[in-house]
Amino acid sequence: MRIRAERDDLADVLARAGRAVGTRSPLPILQGVLCEVAGGKLTVTGTDNEVTVRTYLEVEVTEEGRTVIPAKLAAEAVRKLPPGAVTLASNDGEVEITGGGPRFQLREMTVDDYPKITDKQVENGIQVDAGQLIKALGQVGVAASVDDARPTLTGVLFEGEGDSLRLVATDSYRLGVRDVEGVRIEGSKLVPYRALRELGRAIGAGPMTVSLGEREAAFVTDRGRLTVRIIDSTFPNYRQLLPEGHTNRLTVDKAAMLEAVGRAALVAEDHIPVRLAMHSGGVELSVIRQEVGEATELLEGEYVGEDMTIAFNTRYLTDGVNAVDDEKVVIETSDPLKPGLLLGSEKRDFQYLLMPVRL
Repeated sequence: MRIRAERDDLADVLARAGRAVGTRSPLPILQGVLCEVAGGKLTVTGTDNEVTVRTYLEVEVTEEGRTVIPAKLAAEAVRKLPPGAVTLASNDGEVEITGGGPRFQLREMTVDDYPKITDKQVENGIQVDAGQLIKALGQVGVAASVDDARPTLTGVLFEGEGDSLRLVATDSYRLGVRDVEGVRIEGSKLVPYRALRELGRAIGAGPMTVSLGEREAAFVTDRGRLTVRIIDSTFPNYRQLLPEGHTNRLTVDKAAMLEAVGRAALVAEDHIPVRLAMHSGGVELSVIRQEVGEATELLEGEYVGEDMTIAFNTRYLTDGVNAVDDEKVVIETSDPLKPGLLLGSEKRDFQYLLMPVRL
């Protein structure tokens, strides 16, 4: 196998496939990426046996063939070469990477040991704008759990909601719900968020085809393909958690709220909440930490309802405010012991439900 390509293009395609390579895999072969050259195209595949990323690049081909090379080392080696054309060639158990003078020689990994991965035909796929889907996944993804002991909560639920696609995630402390208009699907599937988080960097923007099969979900664009194993579990009944209405409503500037919570977080720790005392003039944020001190700040805003104080985890509150895609954030509450709801003042397609901290 021997190809020639521009340094930045080759480094990019290797790095994108490498995003699926596990850092602690017990199988050494899974630390590599499979490079296949045929028909003027380089196909690079990375996998950890749960998530697979396959990417493509048009290259100048001298000799077709297949090889497996160390994923991260190869990508970094190409990136460290001078700008311009780079040659990648495999021969007699070694892979040579050269360009602009410097040369790397890497030990070739055994091609036959690499998992057999085939591009199954996408059936019953739905068409979406990749940028829109990736942005929506980022909004709800902040609420997904990272605790592998509870795999159900590490996923994002894809389900049909009328003529919309609904995305839902929760870690039991907060709940993110986002409706993507104009995308219609049947049924529901639970997809690991750790794979969805890589969509933008792995296969890019543009038109995307999404297929939610019985065992795998596939996401396909012109730049590549990401497949991931479906989580075979029942997602919590989130609908019963969504409130029908709140009696209190605070509207504040998003940027100002983020800055105020950020200042409060300087005093707080994860276990110390920020208190929101809401009244007709807006909201007073305060944090009290006995051994350090306290922080208090008045933030102007519009408030409708009875004066009340509610407390939230500072990081969870920051995540929710950040995820709202609007210049103003609305916080709706009914009781200091019941979840608060965050959403945009104009855009209401995203909801973030947050459990309060008991004072």
